[in-house]
Amino acid sequence: DNIEIVETSDMSLEESNNPTMKERIKEQISKINNTCFVFDKIENEIDNVFLPIKEINELRRKAIASLEEAILSSYSLGYNKTKFKSKVEEYSNEASKKKVRYIFVAALVFLLFTLTNFTKSDASRFQKQWNREYIVNKYGMYIYTANDLVQSLQPKLNTLYGYDDAALEFKEFYACEFQEQPSTNEYTNKFQGKNVLFIHMESIQNFLVDLKINGKEVTPNLNKIVDEGIYFNKFYPQISVGTSSDTEFTLLTGLMPSSSGTVFVNYFDREYPSLPKYFNDLGYYTFSTHANNKTYWNRNIMHENLGYNDFYAMDTYDIPEEDDEDFVGLGLSDKSFFKQFIPKLKKIKEENSLYYGTVITLSNHSPFNDIAKYGEFDVTMKYKYKNKKGETITDNAPYLEGTSMGNYIKSSHYADEALGELFKMLKEENLLENTVVILYGDHEARLSKKQFDLLYNYDPKTNSIKDEDEEDYVSMDNYYYDLLKNTPFIIWSAEEEYNMVVDKTMGMYDVLPTMANLFGFTESYALGHDVFSKEEGIVVFPSGNVLTDKVYYNNLNEEYISFTEDPLSEDYISNLRDYADMILEVSNGIIVHDLIKNEKNNLGECNNEKKTKVKSR
Repeated sequence: DNIEIVETSDMSLEESNNPTMKERIKEQISKINNTCFVFDKIENEIDNVFLPIKEINELRRKAIASLEEAILSSYSLGYNKTKFKSKVEEYSNEASKKKVRYIFVAALVFLLFTLTNFTKSDASRFQKQWNREYIVNKYGMYIYTANDLVQSLQPKLNTLYGYDDAALEFKEFYACEFQEQPSTNEYTNKFQGKNVLFIHMESIQNFLVDLKINGKEVTPNLNKIVDEGIYFNKFYPQISVGTSSDTEFTLLTGLMPSSSGTVFVNYFDREYPSLPKYFNDLGYYTFSTHANNKTYWNRNIMHENLGYNDFYAMDTYDIPEEDDEDFVGLGLSDKSFFKQFIPKLKKIKEENSLYYGTVITLSNHSPFNDIAKYGEFDVTMKYKYKNKKGETITDNAPYLEGTSMGNYIKSSHYADEALGELFKMLKEENLLENTVVILYGDHEARLSKKQFDLLYNYDPKTNSIKDEDEEDYVSMDNYYYDLLKNTPFIIWSAEEEYNMVVDKTMGMYDVLPTMANLFGFTESYALGHDVFSKEEGIVVFPSGNVLTDKVYYNNLNEEYISFTEDPLSEDYISNLRDYADMILEVSNGIIVHDLIKNEKNNLGECNNEKKTKVKSR
């Protein structure tokens, strides 16, 4: 089929007698090596005109992005995805269910046959479908379409089973939840009527806070914000295979990630009460911004469903070529991103009395290998020792240089520099007035235990790991390794220094209830709690693991470690398991069966006996 793409620009034209200008334009337009397209012919009807190279590049990128989106939305292999999915929904009897299963299995077998030699990362891309353009570019439209069919059918197949049980669980759970009156505390309505700016810090883990290498802080700007703000030092993301998208979903809705697939890709069309929607109801203008492709993680669709009024994605930023210093890691550097974001925020402030925004960073994304662009940060180790003559010798050991941990620290230091520049620009442009800035690390950096062993147990004299029997050896068992996966969560305002540390276990699903208390609105379906309430801090992970201030329970091994000298009763552990199971079941029912939309008006009465059993942790 013929697809016509038209892109325009408001660039001002200047006369030029340069005979090479036509060739320059053709050269820039032809730079499509990282796409699946090839130009058959380029016609240039421009004469005696000078065009800025930056504008030509931007037009080319926009045209390619529009073409990819048009192809993905219109291409079919003899099936219409929308009609096919709607047809699946009609199949309610067992015979029809079998037909759907056969189609699903046939498509799956085709994929398995085709994808036998995939790498682990390739398989991950297919399962999550977070970057559809990558799949098309590398493997072609036929493979993409077959995979899209499987991924599209999976959530529909899930909805064919278990609705009644899920609906009953949902109605019983929320009948009890809605019966409880919201509690108040000293932080209730504290930030009512203030602007909100969330900073989504890519892969920033909590162990970076106050970490020093050779006496130099890795994240000095983050440390300053931590010192001045309200710092939650036991904050844990609750991600599954959706990583960053799971973080966004859980933070904004207070629900857990889906048990299969990802909400952003597979269950984007459900009804989800969310932070942007609550703030819309308060009269705020809401927006999100990210300098990546708008279809990455299906954000262009999901952000709208979550209630954001606008999403400022890559097509609203000036993206340099890959060899440019402002292209770091996966795309536009955080430093350039923040610099280009400030004029957008100024305009938002001028046009709206109140705003709520989410700023999603990019530079500190794995694999942390853009070393030359991170700038200088020494990750070797300077140390002293005495030689045989008794003289003190200063030497230098490799330590983290050339390792995954060392590269991550360099990348995080760069991201911290960018963060410092952002706060400086916000202050200079008077954009911190009547504004609360909330920063959070979206998820862990997926560094191995071996890398943490190197960070904490390195012996510079032997250039190896210390022996376990040495006094300052840090044991890196599975439990401690899991507990290192927490990320910073900070509430900060230029108008007041809090210098406060909240030493309470907190999960991503606690953010929405906490925001409701701080900003004075009532939320309905979040599964977490206001962190300032008297409720026990409890984090349920998608794996079924549970963390409280007293215990970390491993669901797979049915084992736990205790953080208290007081003995823990069997009932306490049993109730934790029951609570985790209920949270996961209720959340997954909402996602798979769209229960908020379908059952919100059908809640019954609370079963107090069941409520007490689960709540008395």
